[in-house]
Amino acid sequence: MDYLWTPWRYTYLSNVATMSCCVLCDVQQRGDDREALIVYRGKYHFVVLNAYPYTSGHSMIVPYEHVDQLQKLPEAAAIEMMDISRRMERVLREVYQPDGINLGMNIGRAAGAGVDSHIHMHILPRWLGDSNFMTVIGEARILPELLQITYQRLKEKL
Repeated sequence: MDYLWTPWRYTYLSNVATMSCCVLCDVQQRGDDREALIVYRGKYHFVVLNAYPYTSGHSMIVPYEHVDQLQKLPEAAAIEMMDISRRMERVLREVYQPDGINLGMNIGRAAGAGVDSHIHMHILPRWLGDSNFMTVIGEARILPELLQITYQRLKEKL
């Protein structure tokens, strides 16, 4: 069995565990979408860049409603989440030309959720060989662009 270690996320995970409010609720209410890295707002969800991305383009589709289980989303919101997922797949393919796309949710702490009280769908482009020496051995992530450039590229397409 292979294990991939992500020690650079420890700061984020330890801060989230001690927060009294929900980081995803806080992000959606900041008032400045550029500062909050929100690239799209729908009726029931917003799309925000992951502040600690695995790859450039790593985004999250987040319901405005604070719910901890997918089954608690109203039907219309669940449909919109899938519609936005499809749209984001198209945009990420256009912008980054990846070899594949990761799409998924970790619901609950035992499932690996960093924020376990507010569901969110991760969507990120992937390339063959994007887990290289620097990531696996060097414990460092190399991203070819700044988050603000990623923000601008995705915002223009959405």
